[in-house]
Amino acid sequence: FFNDNPTELIWYRNLPKPNFTVSETNTLIKIVTNYFELTYRKEKKFDGGKLSPTSNLKINLLNTDKVWYYGHPEARNYGTNPHTIEDKKYVKGLYSLDGFATIDDSHTSLILENGNFKRRDSKSIDLYVFLYNKDFYYCLSDYFALTGNPPLIPRYALGNWWCKGDFYNEIGIANTINKFEKNNIPISVFMLDKWHTSNSYEFNEYYKDPRSIVEFLKNKKIKVGLVIDDPVEFKSGTNNYDKVKPYLTEEINGKIPFNLFDSKTIDAYLKLIIHPLNDMGFDLFFLNNFSKNNDERNFILKHYLFKDNYKTNNIRDLICSYNSLTAPHRYPVLYTGKSLVDWNTLKKIPKFNILASNMGISFLSHDLGGTSDGIEDSELFIRFIQLGVFSPILRLGADSGKYYKREPWKWDLATSVIVNKFLNIRYRLIPYIYTESYKYHKYGKPLIEPLYHRYPALYDDDLYSNEYFFGSNILVSPILHKKDMIMNRVIHKMYIPEGVWYGIFTGKKYNGGKRYTSFYKDDEYPIFAKAGTIIPGSVNEFNDTGVPKKLEITVFPGANNTYSIYEDDGITNNYQNGDYLITNVEYVYEKNNYKLTILPVSGKHGIIPTTRDYKIVFRNTNMPSKVATYIGNNQVTNKCYKEDSDLNLEIENVPTNAQLTIVCSGENLEIDALHIINEDIESIISDLPIKTVVKQKIDDIMFSKEFTIKKKRIEIRKLANGKNWIERKYIDLFLKLLEYIKEV
Repeated sequence: FFNDNPTELIWYRNLPKPNFTVSETNTLIKIVTNYFELTYRKEKKFDGGKLSPTSNLKINLLNTDKVWYYGHPEARNYGTNPHTIEDKKYVKGLYSLDGFATIDDSHTSLILENGNFKRRDSKSIDLYVFLYNKDFYYCLSDYFALTGNPPLIPRYALGNWWCKGDFYNEIGIANTINKFEKNNIPISVFMLDKWHTSNSYEFNEYYKDPRSIVEFLKNKKIKVGLVIDDPVEFKSGTNNYDKVKPYLTEEINGKIPFNLFDSKTIDAYLKLIIHPLNDMGFDLFFLNNFSKNNDERNFILKHYLFKDNYKTNNIRDLICSYNSLTAPHRYPVLYTGKSLVDWNTLKKIPKFNILASNMGISFLSHDLGGTSDGIEDSELFIRFIQLGVFSPILRLGADSGKYYKREPWKWDLATSVIVNKFLNIRYRLIPYIYTESYKYHKYGKPLIEPLYHRYPALYDDDLYSNEYFFGSNILVSPILHKKDMIMNRVIHKMYIPEGVWYGIFTGKKYNGGKRYTSFYKDDEYPIFAKAGTIIPGSVNEFNDTGVPKKLEITVFPGANNTYSIYEDDGITNNYQNGDYLITNVEYVYEKNNYKLTILPVSGKHGIIPTTRDYKIVFRNTNMPSKVATYIGNNQVTNKCYKEDSDLNLEIENVPTNAQLTIVCSGENLEIDALHIINEDIESIISDLPIKTVVKQKIDDIMFSKEFTIKKKRIEIRKLANGKNWIERKYIDLFLKLLEYIKEV
């Protein structure tokens, strides 16, 4: 029996027909395409995975020695996310060193023409084999063609989310928002958790006027969401029961079961319970239903909620839910579950994000800082936030309790300053992240690409396997360990891929294809951009995640490049009808001449202002002898100034339908700030609380051109005695640093 209906997983079957040939005998069918050769022995049951030579269903991947057969163990599959971050066992994904992977769709329900679900014959076999050799993103393209492309996420979802499980009321919410404003910390989403009474979707006594809360937050440019539970049943005596009882007749002992396969139940739930919440102005739901033993229920409920277009068919829906393992990319923000407040949780996040990419998933939502238990620690919280800034979703979340300090202002001044800085960096990155999100929606490449997709040898290397590309232009090497308290820095090892790369925050230059060691303070993080990288950033009103009136374009030297900024209204589906804009930014690099061109926007107008202010930041650039700025053919004035090693230009009121051209010329334009580990060590010595004259003595030893490493160790140990005496802990530190220092 062949099923042609869509299923929970497979939505589209009418795909373009490939080139193939068929040869057939009484006992054998052979199908050959440009990529594989399939053979099947007729009239035999699949043999359940016996050794390849005896299998009655085999596929040879052409021009390789790789063979798939029915029941293949696929031992080289790298796996993907389980339900939650605390699960120990990962599930099979699509990325495999074998160059093939399978998906078993035998047990998902069918989707009928009316949109309802129907369970299929339990004996059916519905298997999909993806053969791609080394082109994994070609595999993802085919997978999305079958299951549906990832939706384009609303722009506001890329800001900072607040989702702490405290008992709020109107005053508490207002006080929290005022503190965010006072500390200059933007947020875009405020999730209400403990808002309803037991077994009900009615607001509890804490909320006297829910509509006023929505109005207050939206006036602050903040979207409002609700955490909702799975209505397993409607119990007598609750408002849910009273609403649906006139429409649903099945009742057992004062309870009406919530039957996901009954269209009347679904209709009553959406119209009578969910839609009134929509009418109050709530923008999104966090579906807090999760059962490892009922993935189907988890899937179907979030499917109905996500596809419910009651508000208007033109608004992009958003739902946050647990991973039910069936086409999780479609729904599209996945909560990774409760976690401990500890360093082990932090270490799990990059791997979890990376494994998601092995199944084409991007938007994971973690409780940054950990959910509960453990010990609140300022260094740990800082590293959580820094990692969250360079992740697809940034959500501050924890259980209720005043001692779970997700509020940045509850920490000491040094910690709050760093956290505030990075949460604001997140907002500046929204034009870049949104553009990369559109590419994910349109072309299927996840926002996070593991380093091992390009460099498979790094998969088993604990030092580098957690590195990833964030979008097309940014490399992230997460800090996952505590710092050395003596030097007040993390000793961090990283691999820089081929090419020339720059530290985004430091401007330091790294020649790629090498392994590096560096030392990072609390307010520093290893993020890199390749030579020629163009990163668009926004300068918006507080909390505003919309298209900016002022764009900041950061450009790294060293290579030519072009970047296309994608923009639409960020909230509706009008982009599907062509209502979007592309702004192409072109950078031409020469040693003594930089040319940056921002072309007129292409697409439908009315989405962005008719004029825009620009701030152009040329990284690692000296003051040029000549700067020329043109709007069209007309030369205009600009504000030009240096800030540390950056050259900044500000141009106001540039028509978005005109071309902006900036030409900088002069001798030695580029500052060649090559990363030198000796400079890092000098900085460490400078910060230590020891006598200045002794620091010079240490410097003379550490960087001596005459001493061998062995001699340097001897001289350092001598500092434990005599007039240059220093504490033993510093002696040990300098001996450790000698492991990294270059002999010059």
